[in-house]
Amino acid sequence: QVQLVESGGGLVQPGGSLRLSCAASGSLFSVMGWYRQAPGKQRELVAYIANSGLATYAESVKGRFTISRDNAKNTVYLQMNSLKPEDTAVYYCSALDYNRRDAWGQGTQVTVSS
Repeated sequence: QVQLVESGGGLVQPGGSLRLSCAASGSLFSVMGWYRQAPGKQRELVAYIANSGLATYAESVKGRFTISRDNAKNTVYLQMNSLKPEDTAVYYCSALDYNRRDAWGQGTQVTVSS
Protein backbone atom coordinates (compact mmCIF):
# COMPACT_ATOMS: atom_id res chain seq x y z
CA GLN A 1 0.00 0.00 0.00
CA VAL A 2 1.10 3.54 -0.68
CA GLN A 3 2.56 5.43 2.25
CA LEU A 4 3.93 8.97 2.53
CA VAL A 5 5.82 10.01 5.66
CA GLU A 6 6.78 13.65 6.22
CA SER A 7 9.62 14.84 8.41
CA GLY A 8 11.65 17.97 9.06
CA GLY A 9 9.03 20.26 10.52
CA GLY A 10 9.65 22.30 13.61
CA LEU A 11 10.17 25.78 14.99
CA VAL A 12 12.25 28.30 13.08
CA GLN A 13 12.83 32.04 13.42
CA PRO A 14 11.61 34.51 10.79
CA GLY A 15 14.18 34.70 8.01
CA GLY A 16 15.39 31.21 8.77
CA SER A 17 15.36 28.03 6.72
CA LEU A 18 13.92 24.56 7.04
CA ARG A 19 13.90 21.48 4.82
CA LEU A 20 10.94 19.13 4.72
CA SER A 21 11.23 15.56 3.49
CA CYS A 22 8.57 13.14 2.32
CA ALA A 23 9.57 9.50 2.04
CA ALA A 24 7.29 7.53 -0.26
CA SER A 25 6.76 3.79 -0.51
CA GLY A 26 4.41 1.33 -2.18
CA SER A 27 4.40 2.95 -5.61
CA LEU A 28 6.14 5.20 -8.06
CA PHE A 29 4.70 8.66 -8.50
CA SER A 30 4.17 10.88 -11.51
CA VAL A 31 3.64 14.07 -9.50
CA MET A 32 4.59 14.85 -5.92
CA GLY A 33 3.86 18.02 -4.06
CA TRP A 34 3.36 19.94 -0.87
CA TYR A 35 0.24 21.57 0.52
CA ARG A 36 -0.22 23.53 3.71
CA GLN A 37 -3.08 24.43 6.00
CA ALA A 38 -3.24 26.88 8.88
CA PRO A 39 -6.05 26.78 11.46
CA GLY A 40 -9.17 28.44 10.08
CA LYS A 41 -7.68 28.64 6.59
CA GLN A 42 -8.18 26.65 3.41
CA ARG A 43 -5.61 24.08 2.41
CA GLU A 44 -3.42 25.55 -0.31
CA LEU A 45 -0.97 24.19 -2.82
CA VAL A 46 2.62 25.17 -2.09
CA ALA A 47 4.54 23.42 -4.85
CA TYR A 48 4.51 20.32 -7.01
CA ILE A 49 7.01 18.52 -9.20
CA ALA A 50 6.61 16.02 -12.03
CA ASN A 51 8.94 13.07 -12.55
CA SER A 52 10.56 15.10 -15.33
CA GLY A 53 11.66 17.63 -12.73
CA LEU A 54 9.26 20.32 -13.91
CA ALA A 55 8.21 22.27 -10.83
CA THR A 56 5.41 24.73 -10.12
CA TYR A 57 5.10 27.05 -7.12
CA ALA A 58 2.45 29.13 -5.46
CA GLU A 59 3.09 32.83 -6.02
CA SER A 60 3.43 33.35 -2.27
CA VAL A 61 6.52 31.12 -2.07
CA LYS A 62 8.24 31.74 -5.40
CA GLY A 63 11.85 32.74 -4.91
CA ARG A 64 11.90 31.37 -1.36
CA PHE A 65 10.98 27.67 -1.61
CA THR A 66 12.46 24.95 -3.79
CA ILE A 67 10.93 21.53 -4.41
CA SER A 68 13.07 18.60 -5.54
CA ARG A 69 12.97 14.81 -5.95
CA ASP A 70 15.49 12.09 -5.21
CA ASN A 71 14.98 8.99 -7.37
CA ALA A 72 17.23 6.73 -5.30
CA LYS A 73 15.31 7.45 -2.11
CA ASN A 74 11.85 7.92 -3.68
CA THR A 75 11.65 11.12 -1.68
CA VAL A 76 10.45 14.65 -2.31
CA TYR A 77 11.89 17.64 -0.49
CA LEU A 78 10.82 21.19 0.17
CA GLN A 79 13.63 23.61 0.94
CA MET A 80 12.13 26.66 2.62
CA ASN A 81 14.21 29.82 2.91
CA SER A 82 13.44 33.33 4.13
CA LEU A 83 10.60 31.96 6.21
CA LYS A 84 7.86 34.30 7.38
CA PRO A 85 5.27 33.95 10.17
CA GLU A 86 2.58 33.54 7.51
CA ASP A 87 4.30 30.31 6.43
CA THR A 88 3.21 28.75 9.73
CA ALA A 89 0.99 25.77 8.93
CA VAL A 90 0.76 22.02 8.83
CA TYR A 91 2.53 20.92 5.67
CA TYR A 92 1.21 17.86 3.86
CA CYS A 93 2.95 15.75 1.27
CA SER A 94 0.79 14.53 -1.60
CA ALA A 95 1.51 12.30 -4.57
CA LEU A 96 -0.18 11.01 -7.69
CA ASP A 97 0.81 7.51 -8.75
CA TYR A 98 0.59 5.96 -12.20
CA ASN A 99 -2.79 4.45 -11.34
CA ARG A 100 -4.04 8.05 -11.03
CA ARG A 101 -4.59 7.73 -7.29
CA ASP A 102 -3.94 10.48 -4.76
CA ALA A 103 -1.95 9.69 -1.64
CA TRP A 104 -1.48 11.96 1.39
CA GLY A 105 0.85 12.08 4.33
CA GLN A 106 -0.24 12.90 7.87
CA GLY A 107 1.43 16.30 7.89
CA THR A 108 4.26 18.00 9.71
CA GLN A 109 3.99 21.23 11.69
CA VAL A 110 6.05 24.23 10.65
CA THR A 111 6.04 27.19 13.03
CA VAL A 112 7.82 30.43 12.15
CA SER A 113 8.17 32.58 15.24
CA SER A 114 10.72 34.52 17.23
